[in-house]
Order: sequence, then C-alpha cells, then structure tokens
Amino acid sequence: MVTRRDFLKKSGLAIAAAAMSGSPLKAMIGDTFKSSLIAGTDYTCKRPKLEDRHFTSKAVEEVIAATKKQLQDPKLAWMFENCFPNTLDTTVDFKMDGGKPDTFVITGDINAMWLRDSGAQVWPYIPLCRKDEQLRLLIAGVINRQTKCIQLDRYANAFTHGAQSSEWATDLTEMKPYVHERKWEIDSLCYPIRLAYRYWKVTGDTGVFDQEWRKSMALVLQTFQEQQRKENKGPYKFQRHTERQLDTLSNDGWGAPVNPVGLIVSSFRPSDDATTFGFLVPSNLFAITSLKQLAEISKKVTGDLAFAGRCMALAEEVQAAVNRYAIATHPEFGRVYAFEVDGFGNHYFMDDANVPSLLAMPYLGTLSVLDPVYQNTRKLIWSRHNPYFFQGKAGEGIGGPHIGYDMVWPMSLIMRAFTATRDEEVRECVRMLRDTDGGTGFMHESFHKDDPAKFTRKWFAWANTLFGELIVHLVNEKKTSLLNHL
Repeated sequence: MVTRRDFLKKSGLAIAAAAMSGSPLKAMIGDTFKSSLIAGTDYTCKRPKLEDRHFTSKAVEEVIAATKKQLQDPKLAWMFENCFPNTLDTTVDFKMDGGKPDTFVITGDINAMWLRDSGAQVWPYIPLCRKDEQLRLLIAGVINRQTKCIQLDRYANAFTHGAQSSEWATDLTEMKPYVHERKWEIDSLCYPIRLAYRYWKVTGDTGVFDQEWRKSMALVLQTFQEQQRKENKGPYKFQRHTERQLDTLSNDGWGAPVNPVGLIVSSFRPSDDATTFGFLVPSNLFAITSLKQLAEISKKVTGDLAFAGRCMALAEEVQAAVNRYAIATHPEFGRVYAFEVDGFGNHYFMDDANVPSLLAMPYLGTLSVLDPVYQNTRKLIWSRHNPYFFQGKAGEGIGGPHIGYDMVWPMSLIMRAFTATRDEEVRECVRMLRDTDGGTGFMHESFHKDDPAKFTRKWFAWANTLFGELIVHLVNEKKTSLLNHL
C-alpha cells in the first residue's frame, strides 16, 4: 500500500526530474494551471495559464519545484505554489526602452505602482538573478522605473502607468499626470535604495547607478532634509475630501506640529494612513539604514565622496535623535521603541501591520533581533497593550486603522515568523497563515480574527510573494521539518 507521504514524495521527484530533463519550460512547469501536482488532494493550482502569465522565470520555476518537493503538507505546498510567483505571474509589465530595461509593477487589484510595494514584490527574486538573465533585467527595470518616478514627484507614493487621471486627482496637493497618489511616506524613498543596494550586492551590476539614478538619490537626500523641518515646514502639504480621518492631514494639510530635533517627518504611514505624531519611528530607522547603503554605493561605485559624507552625516543625526526621543518607558514592558513621537515628549505605543513596522525592523536590517529594547517592544506590540493587536477564534496578529477593528494582517504574522527566535513561534505563525486563507490559496490584506472567510483584497501581490519568501527562507534555513509538522 502506498502511503500519502510516499505519494507526495513521488510527486515531488517527478517535478524535479522534469526540471532536470532539458525539456521546454512548459514541460518543466507542467499543466499546473489545470490541477495541482500534489496528487491525492483536491487542491487546484490557482496560477494563470502559462500563456497568460506576465513573466516566466526558469529559475523561479525551479525554486517552486524544489521547494514543493520538500513540503509534505499539501495545503502549504499548494499555497506556496500559488503565492511565490504571484508578482511575476500577474503584476509586471517588462520592456526595453531606449536600450534600458523598464518594469512597471502594479500592486494587485489596484492598477498602480507603489514605490514601496514594487520594491518589496520583486525582492525575493534577487538571489535568482545569477541564474536567470531575463529576471535580472526585469529587476533592473524596476530600479530604472523607480528612478523615473522619484524625479517625477519625490513626495508621491504611487504612480500610474500612463498619463491618465488618477482617482485622487482632486486631492489638495500638487497632483500631476502619472501620479496615482501623493502621500508623503519616508519608506517610499527607502525601498528603492534597499532594492538597488541588494541588486548590486548580488549581481555586481553597477549599470543601474547611472546619472539619472544619482540625480534621483540627490532628491532623496534633499527630501529627507526638508522633512526634518528645521527652518520651515517644507514644500509638501496634503488634504483630501473624505470621511476617513486618516486619509487627510490636519492643520491645513501640514499635519500635527513637530519639534525639529533631527528626526524626519513622515506625513503618512506605510499603510497610507496619516501619522498621529509626525516622526514615524520605524520609518526613521529604515531611513538610517538606507542612507548608510546610499553612502556605500556613493563611495564604492559612483565615487561621490562628498555626497556619501552628507548621507552618513544625516544618518548619524537621525540615529542620535532616535536614541534620545524615540525610546520611551512603558509601564509594563520597560524601555521600548515608540511607534510615533513628535519631539515634544509625546509618544504613541502601538504598531501597524504594514512594513516598515516596529515588528519588522530586524527583517529590514535596521535593528538586531537581539536588541533588548526591540525585544521589549516586540512583547508589547504582540499583546493586548497594542491597541491594534487582535486575537480571536481563527487567529491573532496586528492590524491597524486602515481596515479597522478585529482585522488581522497576514503580513504581521509573516514578520513575526521572520523575526522569531523560537521554532514553536515560527510554527504557530505558519500554521495560522495556512489556515486563514479563507479557502482561496492566497494571502490577503487582512482577515477577520474569528472568520478568515471575511477578508480584504483578494489580489495583494506583495503579501503573496512575501509569504513565498518566508517559506523559501525557512527551507534554506533547514526548517523543513518544522514546516512538515505544523
């Protein structure tokens, strides 16, 4: 008698054999769009048909096949196959423009490109660029497109593919063609640096650091310095006609007052919600890391030592301000990082689910997971002391005011798993992610803590690809046994 486990193993070997056979890509992939390669189950692959996929990478397909081979949990393997390639399958528009790669990446069910999301969506594929030249070009194209976007509007967070009018064209700010939304968020300028830096480290390609890229990075530094608001409030303001309090800024579009102590104002959070206090701590920490990466590129690649020095000086200034103003004493958890501060002594104890978040800092490389203040903060934000921590029958995790009460974001569970130091905590997160897909085989923006069938955003490519990144990470870290015993 063939056991279910033996059946699964044989199926995995068949995938690997096909991948090594030298057969065409379609033969290697197989008709996964018709039925799952995990025999004996009713899990049907949800990927588009091969001819309908926006971009296909042999290196990515090999990772999917090899990873599925090691996953004995049929639902987990099904979800991984659906999610990991979702960005390439459904959201990228790649072309060569004037001899340079150009890639537009939509976020999913919103037909626009966020600087944050696009950089994060292709991030997990960077290690595969060594094996796939077309994939390398596609990611170089994202960097080139982000370079153009920053020059178009350094304060915008999202862009349209063409000059068509945005649904937010009536916002009271400097809207213009090609801008989808103009919410100033620090991380919108950090993610392009993060992507370009890792791309360079992995591929060794310096071609993306051309004159246009250097011009955009000068604008990044200028914007960060303007938003320290030392001399004035800067050129950016924003208002919107809306019933949602956090979709607009107070005080005639300038936001709440801040004391110019060296931190950088982020008018909006990564969730696209307005900040309560203008100094968003996780985004300031992200900016510190990004400035250091920019300085390294400037020293080693572009040779602009003066610019590198200015980047490092700002990074050190922001770090000193974080140390002085962003750490507060919580009555239950002691010294923690506040989520937001204003430089006047006010602080906000909470966390939001989007990335950067306080929880995600080690994932982004801005704090050590062993940092005792981070560990105190981590305990705080994964507890009832965080007003946006929700716990119910189906699962638990961090949400935020963007969706509201009782809605857990899978992204928070993924970040918890990435930053966990105990296997049991990782196992709990992966099990919860597997069981709260609402039967869809995909991640979502959020799910109801008591009923995962109630969710928001059925097509959210970043969350899908991030889930796939987590599974690949755990397999590479020799955690396969953990994944097979949820």
